[in-house]
Amino acid sequence: MSVKLPDLADVFAARQRIGQVVRRTPLALAPDLSEKLGTPVCLKLECLQLTGAFKARGAANKLLSLSEDKKKRGVIAFSTGNHGRAVAFLGRQLGIPAVICLSTRVPEWRVEAMRAMGAEVVAHGVSQDEAYAKALEIQHERGLTMVAPFDDPYVLCGQGTISLEIFEELPDVAQIIVPLSGGGLFAGVSMAAKSIRPSTKMVGVSMAVAPAMIRSLEADKPVEIPEQDSLADALLGGIGLDNQYTFELTRRHIDQMELVSEEEIADGMFQMYDQHKLVVEGSGAVGISAVLAGKIKGPGPVVIVVSGGNADPKVLNEISAARYNKQEV
Repeated sequence: MSVKLPDLADVFAARQRIGQVVRRTPLALAPDLSEKLGTPVCLKLECLQLTGAFKARGAANKLLSLSEDKKKRGVIAFSTGNHGRAVAFLGRQLGIPAVICLSTRVPEWRVEAMRAMGAEVVAHGVSQDEAYAKALEIQHERGLTMVAPFDDPYVLCGQGTISLEIFEELPDVAQIIVPLSGGGLFAGVSMAAKSIRPSTKMVGVSMAVAPAMIRSLEADKPVEIPEQDSLADALLGGIGLDNQYTFELTRRHIDQMELVSEEEIADGMFQMYDQHKLVVEGSGAVGISAVLAGKIKGPGPVVIVVSGGNADPKVLNEISAARYNKQEV
């Protein structure tokens, strides 16, 4: 039986719900990227969100939709990092106990950030799918509510509030570039954008290693692929073979798919640090990476969703040092 897909009214309801706990992020002109494309390019700076990433929007919408009894019992999430961080942060803000399941591939600095916010962290397996299986087990044992990282109507509608802010500031936006992983961000943003302005071109960008949603779209059904290490580690993980919402919404609304290499991701991270003085993680930089690599053309104006800023400082320092040294040679 098919499920009812969320719509623009649900996105407006999400904005009403989360307005007091989630930050409205800036939409900033990027002169360097504008010059490269020959059209205005703006950055939607979700890296400046309260938890350092867009995930706060969807997590807030889900948590605030729960009954008082479910809030008291607590919630559980599985994550590659930013979703878990958002659930941990908002759980503490709202007084809701939170358990976060992660694979052992998630960097330790991300794990410690969640523990510091008071969440119970469980590391299990070597992929997001295995962490999900563990989360389901704990959910049933303790009677917790699952807060899925992407394939949940409340979560994706929370992410969709980004589009409302974009169109309020730039009503004639012609193209929106969005990082693409499990599809919660892309599905929410594209559904809202196409509902407001159907001609808006939607571009999804993923890392070349393990692009689960793109491979699923190519197969015309959800598929599993092995995870590999990537600078865009927050984009790792499958979309779920039982995906109900994000695959279909992404399939309906995506106009262009692009993959970026690890070197191109590093270029995007460095560009944001060097030209904009912003710390942007690999997953948040993939849209910039695609522009720098010449994979994006018109029309404009263009908005790039910079989805997160939770970069490992050591990694960013290594990337910056290598490129500064190259400039000096």
